[in-house]
Amino acid sequence: MNTINEMTLNFKAVSENEAFARSCVAAFCLQLNPTLDEITDIKTAVSEAVTNCVVHAYPKEKGDVSINVKLTQDTAIISVSDYGVGISNFAKARQPFFTTKPDDERSGMGFTVMESFMDKVYLLKNSEKGVTVLMEKKFGESEKEVVGG
Repeated sequence: MNTINEMTLNFKAVSENEAFARSCVAAFCLQLNPTLDEITDIKTAVSEAVTNCVVHAYPKEKGDVSINVKLTQDTAIISVSDYGVGISNFAKARQPFFTTKPDDERSGMGFTVMESFMDKVYLLKNSEKGVTVLMEKKFGESEKEVVGG
């Protein structure tokens, strides 16, 4: 895949930045001329990934989130990374309704939502600590694939 454009966005893991992140990523992807549904899918998946960073990655501090977006001719490759506590069991975290914060009324549907709206979703442990959610959205017809864990 040849990257035709790329951007990186860094910000603090605070809830006020979730809308900012999804808007920036969606605006950057507009250059590939996506449909309204495709842009909505991207915004929803990015919102879920960033919300996971805000809610789960940094329980005792306000850490950093990094988003990288690479565009090819017809695909957006979006990585959302945190450097927080990490996920000990990827398979369990991806189960619908699983949450580590039931007292906070979390639904446990974040990864399920990401997998529903994106074509591919990978979970990767960062080298030192934290997690990267790598998502791909192909513009036009595509099949969904859930990978990793």
